[in-house]
Amino acid sequence: MNSGPSSASPGGMRRHRVLVVEDDPMMAEVIASYLNHAGMLVAVASDGVMALDGFAAFNPDLVILDRMLPRLDGTHVCRKLREQSSVPIILVTALGEQDDRIHGLELGADDYVTKPFSPRELVLRAQALLRRSAPAQQQPPEPPSHLQRIEDLTFDPTTRQVTKAGKPLRFTGRERDLLEFFFANPGTTFRKDELMQRVWQWQVGDSSMVSVYVRRLREKIETDPANPTVLITVWGVGYRFGPTQP
Repeated sequence: MNSGPSSASPGGMRRHRVLVVEDDPMMAEVIASYLNHAGMLVAVASDGVMALDGFAAFNPDLVILDRMLPRLDGTHVCRKLREQSSVPIILVTALGEQDDRIHGLELGADDYVTKPFSPRELVLRAQALLRRSAPAQQQPPEPPSHLQRIEDLTFDPTTRQVTKAGKPLRFTGRERDLLEFFFANPGTTFRKDELMQRVWQWQVGDSSMVSVYVRRLREKIETDPANPTVLITVWGVGYRFGPTQP
């Protein structure tokens, strides 16, 4: 695994650390060059086994992961990483079919790009995920009355922490975006296209991606994900979080 020499920027600020997992040396070099130019510290792994070892050693803030890898493919790497961390993952794939994209999201990826892609676009996606995953700014604690509760879920808007029956839950960036939006709008039903636009500012895209994130949220917040009582499907319309508002 190759990485840059320093984790600090010239101004003394900590640079975001990005692990690029790509077996094509030329492609890896191009991606790393663009990320370095954007101020990020980059490490490169050329196969799936190196990716898992590199993740433990490099402790990245974001992973850009090619799906087709030697020794251990990207889907297995994605699953292993998600078992131990909520670090943002961008899956890079040469497969453009909808089922392949959805499968990547179901494994826990936060975003995907399909080859061929623009390195500049990849950098923008990486920056967006890093912003969303950044810890909330330290602020004076809000009074307990500001905590939001739905059944046994509690959301603290100051720390962005969600607990279920008092136990903290862990989410990826896009999962947290969606859940925080629902907490801010309890009892209101939203169509999939509305959620795409209002939560992630996606004007175009595959609305089935929303279903994937809803499914992933239910696995974490529902006592019985197969029979949800918090995040409800309103058939023919969309999704509602909590009881209908009077």
